Amino acid sequence: MAHLANLNGISETLLPIPKLPNLQRTQKRTSILGFHGNQTQEFQDQPLIQTTRRIAIGIASIALFGNASIGKSLAEDNGFWLTSPLPVPTVNNKIANEETGTRSFLKKGIYIANIGTKGSTLRLRKYAFDLLAMGDLIAQDAWSFVRRYLRLKSTFMYYDFDKLISAAPANDKQPLTDLANRLFNSFEKLLDAVIKHDLPRTESCYQDTTTILQEVMIRMA
Repeated sequence: MAHLANLNGISETLLPIPKLPNLQRTQKRTSILGFHGNQTQEFQDQPLIQTTRRIAIGIASIALFGNASIGKSLAEDNGFWLTSPLPVPTVNNKIANEETGTRSFLKKGIYIANIGTKGSTLRLRKYAFDLLAMGDLIAQDAWSFVRRYLRLKSTFMYYDFDKLISAAPANDKQPLTDLANRLFNSFEKLLDAVIKHDLPRTESCYQDTTTILQEVMIRMA
């Protein structure tokens, strides 16, 4: 009895559970007409707990999406989202192919974020390291993956090199430009061999490319 008294004391101190208007638990009897005969079946509905829960979820979702729309309108001007089409990157230095005016490996539709000269230097070193580890994939004849991987990495390296050349002192501009052109010429030869699935030529071009990639890592250290 002492335990029951304690429970009664606790229950008396609890706040009453608020009820939503017009959503009280009700029980009613509903008549359903069957299609097989003229008999009428009656059954007792379950309490409208599910209806109450659904309406509560609906109200919460309205509040959630309403707040989300407000947040989106505020986020459009905070500098982290683009509200216009992706800008087409350009280069200011002579690192394009002299015959075509571009580079065959460039991948379109990629947003090149401005991460500063220090960020571009670190990314050049990292991507050079990534491409140096691509040799095992070439041996496995993963042509499609090698082609996509090479184009993605080389596209970022192309624009990063251009940024570094523009920011470099006058004495360093030409050496960086020469290194970039040797690397990108090698990339184009390697990509052409990969597209043609020419394994001996791909392996040969890749060996030449790795030598230049090692120079890039040393220069960006």
